[in-house]
Amino acid sequence: MARSTPLFSTIFVLLLLLLATEMGPMVAEARICESQSHRFKGVCVRKSNCAAVCQTEGFPGGHCRGFRRRCFCTKPCA
Repeated sequence: MARSTPLFSTIFVLLLLLLATEMGPMVAEARICESQSHRFKGVCVRKSNCAAVCQTEGFPGGHCRGFRRRCFCTKPCA
């Protein structure tokens, strides 16, 4: 039993090193803030229509979301 503990520890550390190298460098992504569109009317079906309306509201983009298919405008959080 005493002999298997160092062997298990060595294998565990090697496995962790292998997983860490496979994942690649960790890059932090900017969070995206959402706000429901005030000007979009009706059911949101196409992302491009929603994004175009959101651009008129000063947002860089938008997408359809939820069961009721509402248009939500998106921008990087400050």
